[in-house]
Amino acid sequence: MEADFWLQRWREGRIGFHRGEVMPLLQKHWPALALPAGSRVLVPLAGKSLDMVWLAAQGHQVLGVELSPLAVQQFFEEQRLAPEVSDSRNGRHYRAGGIELICGDVFGLDDALLAGCAGVYDRAALIALPRDLRRRYADEVYARLPAASRGLLITLEYPQSEKAGPPFSVDAAHVHELYDRRWEVTGLERRDILADEPGFAAEGVTALHTAVYRMHRRAD
Repeated sequence: MEADFWLQRWREGRIGFHRGEVMPLLQKHWPALALPAGSRVLVPLAGKSLDMVWLAAQGHQVLGVELSPLAVQQFFEEQRLAPEVSDSRNGRHYRAGGIELICGDVFGLDDALLAGCAGVYDRAALIALPRDLRRRYADEVYARLPAASRGLLITLEYPQSEKAGPPFSVDAAHVHELYDRRWEVTGLERRDILADEPGFAAEGVTALHTAVYRMHRRAD
């Protein structure tokens, strides 16, 4: 998807992908990573997700990356935080409450910035990308995270022919295809959520599952 697609979605308020609560699957499975408090956690395509607030409350230093200035502005306004603002070649940085949110392109982050992240939480990034961008995302973002870093990846699975993404269907085979070369990927849970997503059913989707994976970066 082009950047303008997402910027327009935020301008028009078409953000059905935003959750008004913390993702229960994050709360359930994050402890399995055993990531030490104080670790920096990358949240790509972060939007204004409340999951960043939850991760910060666990003692992590959150590094979110979001393309839309409107999403960044709404996040800090809704959390009643007054961020410090600065600029770098990575984008515009907003910092408050243990959360740093960069308004910029996740593909344009410096090596050093990614190398400082011990963890990654991906609920809405991989499934937001069309197939041709997923390989680039795995090779240019995940591949630059340091050895022994850990992550939680949440995907959706549905018959792609029944709905045009985003979000896109990303099944287990594709997850392993993208990540197995550099990451140990372990499936933690897969559940049927069609009854909880009436919007998908209204579009004619006949099956919908969410899947959760634990990720562990191998040494190069």
